[in-house]
Amino acid sequence: MSEDTTWEELRRRRLAEPGASEAYEAARLAFELGKAVRRMREGYGWSQAELAVAADMTQSAVARFEAGGTVPTLPVLERLARALNADLEVRISPRAPAA
Repeated sequence: MSEDTTWEELRRRRLAEPGASEAYEAARLAFELGKAVRRMREGYGWSQAELAVAADMTQSAVARFEAGGTVPTLPVLERLARALNADLEVRISPRAPAA
């Protein structure tokens, strides 16, 4: 890598690598899910340890999930939703057709 390479150039090259955009999107989704769970947990006034007990998980697993450090499985999402008295909705919706 040249000293003249900018962060944007490096990012563009890395995202052009095979599978990179899919990994980036998976990381974004994991981050958004973790943020939503954290907001709900905090709304209950619970610690990560309290959510972990309610969801039959470890506190460290809850921490990793909330930080977006893991892409969760559906059973994990179901346990978290149940513990937070929430509905889990997974759907695939068609995109608008191209004009």
